[in-house]
Amino acid sequence: MSTQPNSEKKRAVALISGGLDSLLAAKVMLEQGIHVEGINFYTGFCVEGHTHAIRKKDKAKPKRNNALWSAEQLGIKLHIIDIIEEYKDVLINPKHGYGANMNPCLDCKIFMISKAKQWMEENGFDFIITGEVIGQRPMSQRKDLLPIVVQESGADDLLVRPLCAKNLEATLPEREGWIDRDKMKGFSGRNRKPQMALAKEYGFEDYATPAGGCCFLTDKSYSDKLVDLWKARNKKEYELDDIMLLKVGRHIRPAPHFKLIVSREDGENKFLQGYKKNFAFIEIKSHNGPLTLIDGELSDDDLKLASRIAARFSQGRDADVVTVKTTTKEGREQQFDIPPMPTSEVKQEWYI
Repeated sequence: MSTQPNSEKKRAVALISGGLDSLLAAKVMLEQGIHVEGINFYTGFCVEGHTHAIRKKDKAKPKRNNALWSAEQLGIKLHIIDIIEEYKDVLINPKHGYGANMNPCLDCKIFMISKAKQWMEENGFDFIITGEVIGQRPMSQRKDLLPIVVQESGADDLLVRPLCAKNLEATLPEREGWIDRDKMKGFSGRNRKPQMALAKEYGFEDYATPAGGCCFLTDKSYSDKLVDLWKARNKKEYELDDIMLLKVGRHIRPAPHFKLIVSREDGENKFLQGYKKNFAFIEIKSHNGPLTLIDGELSDDDLKLASRIAARFSQGRDADVVTVKTTTKEGREQQFDIPPMPTSEVKQEWYI
């Protein structure tokens, strides 16, 4: 089966996550002479390099956007599209439910492919490419689920999965001879060795962890914080600031009506400075210590409890008293000495 001549070059939009699979899938199509452009959807839950840029312990990790890096390796244009508001309904009301944590993987895949189809039609492209591999992700890439993605996204047989195409029915681009099915791959399962071998063949190095993906919703700790946020507000809602703050600091809830976000190091201290206008906060004045944001309304007794907890995480944790300064959202300040809370009194169930 021959592909279309260059004068009739077909155009495909590739979903580029920044992981290895989407990188390879796009490359397989480029090798067949297809004009490929990438699309990356910004939900707010994938901010690669964000925590690496803040925390000292992560300073050796790359501080790059892997989707942009992938596009650079491929030599293709990448379109980054903000879907934060539209994505809220996918996360809050997933038709197909969540994975092990708060990850609505199947609904997410359907939504993104439907958006890619919309973009394809609006921009005169011919088909869609994804890096999906049968059996790789239990929540969204089982063989019985792949047809659901095709059907509910509306992509029909214009959705091409180059890495596992030989295990699936031929799509329209294959039947029409736009692409050569014999040059596609037949990968399946969770073993990444075939992809890593293909990456080596193509000369790709320093790519993102083979498992790919950067979604914080697959992380249990992050998901627990999101669920706690919704429970405290008594409704499922969030803004971009909420998404960012759930990634930073110790989150401690000593009582149902308030939570503390305690920085863990100087990098987080500096980051949280940007949120001081939005929250009441506690600063340690007599010793080096964390900036602590207060999410909730506190009584005087609550404020003393919060201050003792914040002081416990300062370098004055073993002192008799620590000087703290509290500032309300309205800008009212007070400074006082208070004994740090002993570690033995900081309850494990307070940590989110």
